[in-house]
Amino acid sequence: MHAHIPDQSGRIAVVTGANSGIGYVTARELARRGAHVVLACRSPERGRDALDRLLTEAPGSRAELRRLDLSSLESVRSFAAGWDLGRLDLLINNAGVAMVPFSRTADGFETHFGVNHLGTFALTGLLMPYLLASGEARVVTVSSEGQRFARFDLSNLNAERGYSAPFAYVQSKRANLYFAVELQRRMTAAGLPLRSMAVAPGLTRTNVLTGGANTGRGAVYQRLIRLLVRLTFQPTEGGARTSLHAATTRDLPGGSYVAPDGLLELRGAPTIRQGHRAIHDTVTARRLWELSERLTGVRYETPTDTAA
Repeated sequence: MHAHIPDQSGRIAVVTGANSGIGYVTARELARRGAHVVLACRSPERGRDALDRLLTEAPGSRAELRRLDLSSLESVRSFAAGWDLGRLDLLINNAGVAMVPFSRTADGFETHFGVNHLGTFALTGLLMPYLLASGEARVVTVSSEGQRFARFDLSNLNAERGYSAPFAYVQSKRANLYFAVELQRRMTAAGLPLRSMAVAPGLTRTNVLTGGANTGRGAVYQRLIRLLVRLTFQPTEGGARTSLHAATTRDLPGGSYVAPDGLLELRGAPTIRQGHRAIHDTVTARRLWELSERLTGVRYETPTDTAA
């Protein structure tokens, strides 16, 4: 399924949430094609299991494990401060949570917003010097086909007024899309070569609905969700196609939103989808960016920001 991926020898890549699901397949295939891949995982135990599995399935590949918990800005800063591989060619912002019961991160943010968007925003900003050192870096941020249904409310991003898990999830995934395209706008305005893309994987068989904070939802929930996922969702290999396409297709323009070409973007071959209104909503994207800088304390240092 991933035979078309070009040689990745010499590239250094970080894949967040690489211990399972789409992130694991993405990391494995990049390593299999020659990239030096860093698996950035919250759980050291699950991360070690994933690294052992990857090295078995892709013998001779270069991969390593580093701890990263996107629910903690301290952990994000520690990960970036410990970067010692020089340039960074590829950052896959894959890690996230979905449909979890209400909770807050270590920094007091609603969990979907804090992990899926703010953690990703902070990590990318703190790694920016290494990305820019590449000269041809890419940032691929995993959104969701569900972002189309978000009622994006800048005044309720942190569950200030009530909480709905589905609403919080799709809103955070819309934030991922806003972030990816606004990052590209800023790179283009500054004349910098970094390319930023967003992707939607389609409905995919991962443990995001049953693992992590969803573990305690009870036996009935677990059985029903596992049945639903098995019957209607595509295999993980299929879900990783858009991430790998955005990461490795040579002539893909920055600012692209890559999603499956099938009905409702639920499955199919990767294709560019630029018709979504959110992609062109520069006002909301800019306001979200400015809010994210204030909440995380992370400012992207580019020539454009310095001039501003």
